[in-house]
Amino acid sequence: EFYFIRHKLDQNRSKEVEHVRVKVYCSLDEGASLGSASAEIAPTATKEAMEKTVEDLLYRASLVKNPYYKLVSGDGKPHDSLKMVSLERISDDFIRTMKEIPETETEDINSYEIFVNEIVRHYINSEGADYTDIYPSSMLEVVVNARTEAKDHEIELYRMYTSGTCDAAHLAEELAKTMRYGKDKLVAENTPQLKEAPVILSSDAVVSVMEYFLEQVDAAMIYRKISQAEIGKPLADGVLGDKVTLSAVKNLPNSSENLTVDSEGSPIEDRVLIRNGVPESFFGNRQFSQYLGLEKSSQVYNVIAEGGGKTAEELRQGSFLEAVEFSDFQVDPMAGDIAGEIRLAYWHDQGRVQIVSGGSITGNMREAMKEMYLSKETTQYDSFKVPSLVRFGKLTVTGIGEEEKD
Repeated sequence: EFYFIRHKLDQNRSKEVEHVRVKVYCSLDEGASLGSASAEIAPTATKEAMEKTVEDLLYRASLVKNPYYKLVSGDGKPHDSLKMVSLERISDDFIRTMKEIPETETEDINSYEIFVNEIVRHYINSEGADYTDIYPSSMLEVVVNARTEAKDHEIELYRMYTSGTCDAAHLAEELAKTMRYGKDKLVAENTPQLKEAPVILSSDAVVSVMEYFLEQVDAAMIYRKISQAEIGKPLADGVLGDKVTLSAVKNLPNSSENLTVDSEGSPIEDRVLIRNGVPESFFGNRQFSQYLGLEKSSQVYNVIAEGGGKTAEELRQGSFLEAVEFSDFQVDPMAGDIAGEIRLAYWHDQGRVQIVSGGSITGNMREAMKEMYLSKETTQYDSFKVPSLVRFGKLTVTGIGEEEKD
C-alpha cells in the first residue's frame, strides 16, 4: 500500500490478511429441504470458539427450509491454479504511470493511494471439491484538483479504479478526461429543461446499463419471476437500434476477477448469455441454477458486451446530451427504471456545445432499449468490457433553476 501527497510518498506498508469463511448446510425434512448459514471465523480463534460457531450455524441452518439442491462434488484432490504475481512490478507500474500523468497550472493531482494485492483463494467442501486460485487485484484512488485561471475557485474530483494489474494507457486516458471535466465543471451552466432528448452515456455508467441485461438472465431473478426472460425469446420487440450481445468469460486480460471456480466451487466456463437481444443461457449460484435444471452453470465474474454498428463519432451527431459525471447512476434490475443526477454533461444543439450541470436523467430500460445504439469501440472497466458509448434515442432530462445549482 502506497500513500502519496502530490507525488511525494507520505507512507507505505505491506500486510498479510487472512479471512476464513464457513458455510454450513443442514439436510431437513428427510432430505426434501436444505438449510444453510454462514459466518466468518477469525484465524486466531481457538478450537472451542470454532466449534461454538459451527454449532450456532447448524442451529441457524435448521431454521431455513429451501428446496433441496446438491453441492459441487470433486475428486478429493487439490487443484491449484498457480500464477506468478509480482507485487513489486505491479506497484512500480502504478507509481511510474502516476508520475507521468500530464498536469497543468490549473489541473493537477492532489493525492493518490495505490493498493496492490496477491489473492490466494482456497475453496474446499465436504463433497471433495478443493480448488485454489492465485491472482492479482489492484485499486487506485485519486483526487484531482481543478481551479480557475485566477485561482479564486477550486474543486476536487475523486476517482477509484480497480483492476488486476496496471493498465497505464487506460489510466492516462481516464485521468486526462477527469482533469478536463474538472476544468469544465468550473464554468458549467444550469442544465436546460429539455424534457425528452437523445442521451449519450460515455463513462462507467455504461456498465450499469449492461448490468441490467446481465441481471435479466440471472437464475435467481428467473426463478423468483422478477425477470421474465426466456431462452430464445427476445428481451424486447420492435427494437430499432443495436441489440445486446453479452458473454460471460473465464479470463479477461487485466481483470481482478480471473478465477477458475466461483465462490461455491462451480467451474467457470465461457458462455454467451444474450445474443442479439435474445437470451441464450442463464447463469447463477448453485441453488437457483439447480432449481432451473442448469447443471453446468456458475456465477459470473467477467463480462463482455459487444460493440454496435457505428463508431462513437457517428453516434455523436445531431442534437444530444452527453452525460459524463453523475452523483449516482442506477438502472433498477426489476422495474428497469433509469435514474441519474447530473454533475457534468454537454448539450450539443445546432453545432453549439453547452457545458451543463444539475438536474437529472430518467427513463425506463424496457422502452429505452428499443432505440439504444452501441459504439463499435469498447472500454474495459475492470471485469466488464463494454461499448465505450451508449446512445438512447429518448430519455427524460429535467433541468434546474438558478437557485438550485450547486
